[in-house]
Amino acid sequence: MHPDLEAHLLHCRNLPSPPAVALRIIELAQDPGADLNATAQAIGVDPALTARMLRVANSPLYAGRRRVDNLPQALTLLGLNATISLALGFSLAQGMRGSGDARDQERIWRRSVLAALAARLLGNHAGVKRLEDLMLAGLLQDIGALALLQAKPEEYPALRTQADGNDALLSLERAAFGADHAEVGAWLARHWRLPAYLADAIEGSESAPVADDAFQACVQASGVIADLWLAEGDVDALRERALALVSACAADGTRLDDLLVRIATALPEISAMFDVHIAHPGHLAAIADHAKELLILRNLREIQDAARARSEAQASEAQVRQLTEQSRRDPLTGVYNRLQMEEVLEREFATAVALQQPLSIAFIDLDDFKHINDRHGHLVGDRVLHQFAQTLQRMLRSTDLVARYGGEEFLVVLSHSNEASASRVLQRILEETSRMPMAEVDGKPLYVTFSAGLATHGTGRQFADARSLLAAADDALYGAKREGRNRVSQHGQ
Repeated sequence: MHPDLEAHLLHCRNLPSPPAVALRIIELAQDPGADLNATAQAIGVDPALTARMLRVANSPLYAGRRRVDNLPQALTLLGLNATISLALGFSLAQGMRGSGDARDQERIWRRSVLAALAARLLGNHAGVKRLEDLMLAGLLQDIGALALLQAKPEEYPALRTQADGNDALLSLERAAFGADHAEVGAWLARHWRLPAYLADAIEGSESAPVADDAFQACVQASGVIADLWLAEGDVDALRERALALVSACAADGTRLDDLLVRIATALPEISAMFDVHIAHPGHLAAIADHAKELLILRNLREIQDAARARSEAQASEAQVRQLTEQSRRDPLTGVYNRLQMEEVLEREFATAVALQQPLSIAFIDLDDFKHINDRHGHLVGDRVLHQFAQTLQRMLRSTDLVARYGGEEFLVVLSHSNEASASRVLQRILEETSRMPMAEVDGKPLYVTFSAGLATHGTGRQFADARSLLAAADDALYGAKREGRNRVSQHGQ
């Protein structure tokens, strides 16, 4: 890049810099030891970014059969690499939309968002594994134009008005500044210490297609497809160029018309994610309609086959779900078994750590249960266990979890509950248990009591892992038994 332009950019006060959250995400992108917990903490400080990540996790591009309601679920669904790429894109997009000519900014962002979507869809057909990285490269390929808009607020808007299309703009940029917006964007990406693949993709976005580089080819094609979508007037030349680039990228033979239909389908959701309005151009309506007709005819038989296969799969899936659920439950009480609860506890602990929320667990042991079995028989003992499990479920929140840990021992997990609130809940259950008979023997009610050990992560003490928290609750349970049973004992007290 020309030294004069570089010096001007370096000393430009209006040139935006990445927001603090973007800087942290850039660090994570460069850190081979980064994990989902660290990423969740970085994203969680920005409510707007958190909302966007939840929205993208529930979008048609990523959504599964279950709705994603919280950030840890979203990050788990998306995966670490996709999360970092998407979060970086959202945060940089927000940071770059600063001062300057709002109309030109929106034009640039419309092209950027279209290119991001086109790049991802093309990459899917080209067999590119890093779809979110590709989407980010498509989104950022025009950051150099935004930088020039800020650094040259008087010259650059006039230059853009003068240009008839992107190719003409590139020529005018080189003549006026000694570099085009792709070179400026690559310089800015390196200045911000973005991952090297992004700087390289931005720099090559306006170059001739590179052989055997599907990633770069998709980025290059995405910009042309965006230009075709946004063009006014004669689009024949752009369409021919887009046709050639799509044919070169798509290993599965996807046509440009099919791609435009897919863009039209996904565009409302993507536009909402990036807060930019992109209209459907009239000159593409005939193309899209024709493509839709072909797709309908082509897929009629596939739809019929898919419906039949779906019915068979649903029946099989229902059976698998039933068997899976049975394997997770204690057959006598209907609550979770020990193995399932240990898996659940690990997830709940990780979520509590990531969101910096309290998590309480309680070990509960029925007092003198052996005496019930010895005196009244195991059938009565089984009725007591069943009734007690039902009592626990009835008195806990729907978000709380209960498991039979073994014999007459139960484990309760109280999410988002500090020590005080968890203690109050257990005390209410203790009082209710003493008043409510758990079985009837010879027409007489049979009452039981229990001892409980409570441990909480996140308020007074931080535990290293779920196993340590479990051990603390177990120690507290033994404390309750030593103190005379029929009570709740808190760890550390």
